[in-house]
Amino acid sequence: MPSSNPAHSSNPNPPAAISLDGLDPAARTRCEVWTRVMGYHRPVSSFNIGKKGEFNERKFFEEHPRQA
Repeated sequence: MPSSNPAHSSNPNPPAAISLDGLDPAARTRCEVWTRVMGYHRPVSSFNIGKKGEFNERKFFEEHPRQA
């Protein structure tokens, strides 16, 4: 039984990228990520290579309420 999903068909010329959420890649816009550094909010895109490396190495944690 052939697949109805164009991304998994045997078509030798598959369509351009198909995203999981159904948005056309051409309709997307770039998202600018900002973070707080030394009390100031700055876009990550303006960081130098060292600061970008530090940003990528950050560890995130979740704080859970203590049970009584």
